[in-house]
Amino acid sequence: MPIFAFYICDNSLFLTFIVVVSSKRCVVPPDLPNKLIAFTLSIFTYQFHRHQTEPCVPCQISWFLYPKSNKVCSVRRRFSWYKRMGYSVDLEKGRRSKDIEQPLLAVQICTKDGRDNVKTCVTDSESGSVLIAAFCTAVVALGPLQFGFCTGYSSPTETGIVGDLHLSLPQFSLFGSLSNVGAMLGSAVSGKLSDFLGRKGALMVAVIPNFFGWIAIALARDALVLYFGRLLVGFGVGVISFTVPVYIAEISPMHLRGSLGSVNHLSVTVGILVAYLIGIFLQWRIIAAFGVIPCVLLMLGLFFIPESPRWLAKFGRNEDCETSLQILRGINADISLEVYQIKEALGHSTENARVKFSDFLKRKYSHPFIVAVSLLIFQQFSGINAILFYASSIFKSAGFLSYDMASLSLAVLQVVMTGVSASLIDKCGRRILLMVSTGGMSVSCFLVGLSFYLKGHSSSDLETSVGILALVPLLVYIATFSLGLGAIPWVIMSEVFPPDIKGFAGSLATLIRWLSTWLITMTFNLMFSWSSTGSFGIFAGICAFAAAFVALYVPETKGKTLEEIQFLFK
Repeated sequence: MPIFAFYICDNSLFLTFIVVVSSKRCVVPPDLPNKLIAFTLSIFTYQFHRHQTEPCVPCQISWFLYPKSNKVCSVRRRFSWYKRMGYSVDLEKGRRSKDIEQPLLAVQICTKDGRDNVKTCVTDSESGSVLIAAFCTAVVALGPLQFGFCTGYSSPTETGIVGDLHLSLPQFSLFGSLSNVGAMLGSAVSGKLSDFLGRKGALMVAVIPNFFGWIAIALARDALVLYFGRLLVGFGVGVISFTVPVYIAEISPMHLRGSLGSVNHLSVTVGILVAYLIGIFLQWRIIAAFGVIPCVLLMLGLFFIPESPRWLAKFGRNEDCETSLQILRGINADISLEVYQIKEALGHSTENARVKFSDFLKRKYSHPFIVAVSLLIFQQFSGINAILFYASSIFKSAGFLSYDMASLSLAVLQVVMTGVSASLIDKCGRRILLMVSTGGMSVSCFLVGLSFYLKGHSSSDLETSVGILALVPLLVYIATFSLGLGAIPWVIMSEVFPPDIKGFAGSLATLIRWLSTWLITMTFNLMFSWSSTGSFGIFAGICAFAAAFVALYVPETKGKTLEEIQFLFK
């Protein structure tokens, strides 16, 4: 039977393999004596070196006998000791040797033509890190799935709700808009919740109103209960919309942060697709009951994922931070460099730090805030709601008479293109995808506006041709929106804020985003009553301006740690 030896240090559990069983016979590893000596030394010296600034002599001996036993010393002490002992080259460059494990955040410096070029190395520990980070992302992605399900719920259920509860069209419009009102309330407190309770704690809080909101909608017998349920669901969605992108950014490895962050918007599009799909076959109360499922799964899943290590470090819980990061990066990964960077970045931040509005005049705060808020505003004022509102009429003019077909096809296209964006974002970068996205959207809006102009100035014989002229740029618009401006603003918002203002600034940015959604929803009917062609022309101009803003003002965050991104704005 195989024998395992465990030893505990700084609330972390490490495993030393002592005896390997092969073909029913025990095979003793050649370095077993060294491992046993190192293990014994770590047991006897653990309490003595807990609060020392230097590793004790037995620890140094155990390290030379068995390198993995260096985990008996705290990460900060081990990092400084490596540098003093001449191992900084191996640790910082990530050079693999028999004595030192390669850290996850390995950086290789190479000189060419007298210039230093820095590039990221791929390590063996990344494979384990990918699986753990992907699992954590999949769990919290149930929140954005709820977000999308709420967004798509009102479209296929309008006829059933209006008929069963005898609502007027203005009453149903109020029902649909209350989710935005609730989301504004939720986003306003999301920063405080995530700072005070942690990222997991904030998601726990968000699940409760979501759960009872869907129950209230499913059991509603009058408009008041229906409104109350929609407001509760919207509140949970507002908290989720800030907390999930931040959590994903803080747990993800540097080389996967963009792809995993895009899963946030991918889950939103999947939620919309699911709502449209089951809305074809099921009654509106049953559809509302389906909204409870992701709430329950998210609540259960939160018990199986670690808290954000950066949040733990911010509040001085250093041992828990190291434990969480070790789980996320894999038990055999060297997290020393990453922990060191996190603590250095948090060196000037305190648990009770208060941020004032006047602080946003400083460049290190104003620049990331302007970038994040502007991208979220462009996301809403680019015409996406208008395009989706007119999608059914455009499909009908092109010869497609089924509204359900139009909605499903656009939802599927959004899911596919958001998946493409997730696969490209860490390869091509945020800026390239955003510029391609906004440029394509600008051209598409111009062509849709042109088709409306031609429709009003052409004979009935050309109506189908004009409809097809509108349909093609409509599909291109949805594809390019999903490629960049749909997902990437949330990714950048979760990356750019320093830790001392992340809760406040991120909450405010999310609130402004939901306020923009409400404003465009309330005004675009007035715009189109004025001129459909002119409205799409305005949207085309906004998209073109967004492309110029990205080119001139938005920095590239691909391939950088969150701590390195903060230094870009200083």
